[in-house]
Amino acid sequence: MVEVKLHDIGEGMTEADINCYLVKPGDFVKADDPLVEVQTDKMTAEIPAPRSGVIKELLLTPGQTVKVGTTLLIIEESSGGVQTSESQKVADVVKTEAKPEETAVAVLDRPAGVKVPVGVSARLGQILASPYTRKVARENAVNIMEVKGTGPAGRITEEDILAFVKLREHGVSSTSEAGSEQEIPNISQPASEQEVPNVSKPASEPKAPKVSEVGSEERAPTENKLSHQDILPFRGRRKQIAKKMVQSMYTIPHCTHFEEIDVSELIALREEIKGSGSSISATAFFIKVLSIALKEFPIFNAKLDEENENIQLLREHHIGIAVDTPEGLIVPVIRNVEQMNLKQIHDEMKRLTKLALDDKLTVKDISGGTFTISNVGPLGGSIGATPIIQHPQTALVSFHKTKKRPVVTDQDEIAIRSIMNLSMAFDHRVADGATAVAYTNRFAQLIENPKMMLLELM
Repeated sequence: MVEVKLHDIGEGMTEADINCYLVKPGDFVKADDPLVEVQTDKMTAEIPAPRSGVIKELLLTPGQTVKVGTTLLIIEESSGGVQTSESQKVADVVKTEAKPEETAVAVLDRPAGVKVPVGVSARLGQILASPYTRKVARENAVNIMEVKGTGPAGRITEEDILAFVKLREHGVSSTSEAGSEQEIPNISQPASEQEVPNVSKPASEPKAPKVSEVGSEERAPTENKLSHQDILPFRGRRKQIAKKMVQSMYTIPHCTHFEEIDVSELIALREEIKGSGSSISATAFFIKVLSIALKEFPIFNAKLDEENENIQLLREHHIGIAVDTPEGLIVPVIRNVEQMNLKQIHDEMKRLTKLALDDKLTVKDISGGTFTISNVGPLGGSIGATPIIQHPQTALVSFHKTKKRPVVTDQDEIAIRSIMNLSMAFDHRVADGATAVAYTNRFAQLIENPKMMLLELM
């Protein structure tokens, strides 16, 4: 017997939520086949099979939060690569498309009369699809049960979902395109048998209640009873983010420093660069200048080791960029910024942001950050904040809304300038306010005179 346990799939991970199982008891799996989908505070991931064998027992139910090291399921390892008769039958169906009259599929919690295209994965009706593919299906209001998979063993791919959407737009169903479909009865288990967790995922998450202009919630007349629209699930990434934020706030004595930065010259330089046929985002400039300043103030690129009573000054600048996604905040990391030029930073930032929005980030993409930034300015309306530091980092800088304001110049003249607000949160155990002011002053000096960056890049 092989116990498949929840292992650490991310830096500092201690627990995860069980999203759904991708197998059922009796299924034959090969090494590295996906077994269960879990949600951490940073990403959705699949736990693979360590060895080939037959699924013996599922030990948990979807929605549970479990610690690292918890056993998720048990595999009965195949001896000499020989499958049991039951698992052989399952594997045979995976390889060959069954005829409608020969296919018997048990769909848990599936309404009677649901149509399922022939050729859907043979793991007793289990849909094989990655978390990202399921996300694409939800975003396009596609019932994944209606899609015919073209991947290995009937796995449904992103391309299958998009093809289904195109066919639907033209009034053609993928089931008619794929051939015959069969009526799947709703099969319930005897009470004496072991209850198998529900592996299906909802088509969409409950929507947040609308908020009126005066801030009161618009509720249906339910006689003071909560409807499903009044309740949001507190699990998955949202729950994990909450735990991380609580840990950070209770561990780190936060101190926040605010500053105003004149970005008029930076805007002019960006327009000049754009005129030459290139484009560099303002955030790329911010990241590079923060890295330059960190060389002079390495205390903000440090990690406090209380156990050994030392502060580790880190030479590599692995800067995290906070990205707002539909599933919640996530922070991919641009590695070794101190060695990158502006174009490289710009391109890497775009790549990581797209992966974050597509829910395709890997563990490496979100691990090892030493400093974090949050650029909420483009969202509008933000003039300041008290951001929470990513434990065990020492500092976080947030960039806010840029507005044109009348400013008194050094010549005592009034000029219209573009002013951006900045807030910097730092660990007061590690650094003091005067050092934070010196750090942001150095940042302001280079941003307000961006051509001075050339001296730092030589």
